Amino acid sequence: MALPMNEDEVSCNVKLSVLPAHVAIVMDGNGRWALQRHLPRVAGHRAGVEAVREVVTVALEQAISAVTLFAFSSENFSRPLQEVNFLMKLFSTVLEREVDKLHKNNVRLRVIGDRQRFDNRLLASIEQAELLTENNTALTLVLAVNYGGRWDITQAVQRIAQSVAKGDIKPEAITPDHISSCLSLYDLPEPDLFIRTSGELRISNFLMWQLAYAELYFTDTLWPDFNRQAFMQALQSYQLRDRRFGLTAEQILNA
Repeated sequence: MALPMNEDEVSCNVKLSVLPAHVAIVMDGNGRWALQRHLPRVAGHRAGVEAVREVVTVALEQAISAVTLFAFSSENFSRPLQEVNFLMKLFSTVLEREVDKLHKNNVRLRVIGDRQRFDNRLLASIEQAELLTENNTALTLVLAVNYGGRWDITQAVQRIAQSVAKGDIKPEAITPDHISSCLSLYDLPEPDLFIRTSGELRISNFLMWQLAYAELYFTDTLWPDFNRQAFMQALQSYQLRDRRFGLTAEQILNA
């Protein structure tokens, strides 16, 4: 859970000294945010876009190298068709509207997930955004759309099995690094910090392989209310974590 910090203890405009290189976030609570205000659920999804902007702004200011946002899970396709269609349309519209801003701020955009259920407009928006920003270096912003951790591992295993069948690799040569190289985030460091909003205490099939050693941070804040201060509080909580990766504290001190 989030560490109990008072608002006056959270400095929002300073450069932090110990930072995660990669932050992964489950953006949860849009629907509840809207229902609390007697608004349709889609209003919460619209409001959540501003929280994404806040996270990107802080990540750029703090020189975080990568942020991965869980925008839409493969399980979300089971939601009411009207909401699914709205989310896909909103995603396409936001991509088209925001990509130039991202590019001007030297942000590289990537989309991970199974694209087979995307319509032609969305596919075109994704491809154009990725192509435009592919050489940017200030921040890699990854949007996980129609993504699931089990899907990610399954497609990696299928690729490796094909290589084994062709004789390109022997089964005993398969290593964790080899599996990692076949996953969606093959070219990024594994997340150091995982954040989930809205009070839910689970990872919900998100980056199951890659989160093995991530620091977990849960907050009751609903995603549309996850502003600069809330993100900075999560980053400051990360600074207090003792990361040992299976080693003893003495080994870390003597390294």
